[in-house]
Amino acid sequence: MARIVVVGAGVGGLATAARLAATGHQVTVFERAEAVGGKLGRYAHETPAGSFHFDTGPSLLTLPEVFHDLFEATGAKLDEYLDLVPLDPIVRHVFGGDGPALDSCADPVEFATRVGAAFGDRAAADWQRLWRRATRVWNASSRDILRRTVDSPRDLASLAWRVGDLAAIAPGRTLRGLGRRHLSDPRLRMMLDRYATYTGADPRRAPAALVAVPYAELAFGGWYLRGGLGTLADALLTRCLDLGVVVQTDATVTRIDATGGRVHGVRLAGVTAPVPADVVVANVDALTVYRDLLPHPRRLAGLTDRSLAGFVLLLGVSGSTGLAHHNVFFPRDYDAEFDAVFGNPGRGVRARPAADPTVFVTVADDPMVRPAGHEAWFVLVNAPRQGTAAGAVDWRRPGLADAYADRILDVLARRGVDVRDRLLFREFRTPADLDAATGAPGGSIYGTAGGLLRPANRGPANGLWLVGGSTHPGGGLPMVTLSAQIVADEIGPAW
Repeated sequence: MARIVVVGAGVGGLATAARLAATGHQVTVFERAEAVGGKLGRYAHETPAGSFHFDTGPSLLTLPEVFHDLFEATGAKLDEYLDLVPLDPIVRHVFGGDGPALDSCADPVEFATRVGAAFGDRAAADWQRLWRRATRVWNASSRDILRRTVDSPRDLASLAWRVGDLAAIAPGRTLRGLGRRHLSDPRLRMMLDRYATYTGADPRRAPAALVAVPYAELAFGGWYLRGGLGTLADALLTRCLDLGVVVQTDATVTRIDATGGRVHGVRLAGVTAPVPADVVVANVDALTVYRDLLPHPRRLAGLTDRSLAGFVLLLGVSGSTGLAHHNVFFPRDYDAEFDAVFGNPGRGVRARPAADPTVFVTVADDPMVRPAGHEAWFVLVNAPRQGTAAGAVDWRRPGLADAYADRILDVLARRGVDVRDRLLFREFRTPADLDAATGAPGGSIYGTAGGLLRPANRGPANGLWLVGGSTHPGGGLPMVTLSAQIVADEIGPAW
């Protein structure tokens, strides 16, 4: 039985802790915040009309089998803890101009029919051809990458890739290039581009292999958890406690002790004595690990390409607007948004808030999260990370966030959804707020920008492991949960 310390009680940390405790290890979790969940945040706002509840992080659960596997591995059933609600549409896509919207769904045949009805037979045929390619990429990724450690480019190169897999993955091609090759309709290209942002990347530079992201969503479905996705954190905490995991909140780890090439424990703020450990699992951003907790210049050097961040509005809306659960309102010029959000520091072009951004609106039809006759809106736009460098924006500048909130509401109004005179309240969350609340450097949602190769799960010292969205296999709830499975399998059972 190993003494294991998990640093951070996000989904990755809690999932790892539960798996390790179920196999006989002694596990302690230290979380710097007052509550568990990490980026799976929650917020409640009280009004005379009643209570509004918001998920301030992920709003969609995909690959549900990953979570079924997690709970079964720890001796439980997912349905005993969570109420999964399938969504149709998964996302309603509204494109700039007066054309039709496109509702995505988990039935590939039905979705192709919807594409044809909205954009014509050629667009449907294009999508089916792309779907066949995405299927090959998903099968190869799922088989060879998502459930195993990938520590270096050499590991990727050594995989027994099939010729057809390599042709589908198209090393060197971008997701934007893949869309241009396969999709003639610009609206479908725009929809495909959006999936790069699921990994925090610019589609013009993101690898074509990210076509696996829409495949996972549209093949296996999108799900909502009744009561909000934050209930996943509650369920994981309950599993951990039932398995004997010690979870301490308001406990900040300041250093990982690793002399002689292996870990010996961690140091806590305000505590003189070190906490001994045979194994340390870090569920914090890889940049934070290698900059602050266990300084490692070589690994830190590879973490400069940070992912995008997000600007969030939380709105209490009176009445019903008739929106779908998830809605994406695209701009006419998607490239202008990416030019703004990522900037081009190499050419002296600073990042800035996009003037006409894509707006993602989540409206859960769930009486548990809003008063009768009202809606709780979570509104998200892509945004530069917090900072003063050319590729960032200082979101703490007085008046900036409030003015940008006004602009987003104006953009929604121009796109046919005007709720400015129906607001009971509005609040915003900037990348600076995410940085402060979760320790995500600069508020970058996914750590490094997405690609096939993320920071490794295996740390540079024996007994050090990394889990979470900033490490392999990537961001998003299912990938974070798979990182926990990878690490728990590598550590192995106590017996």
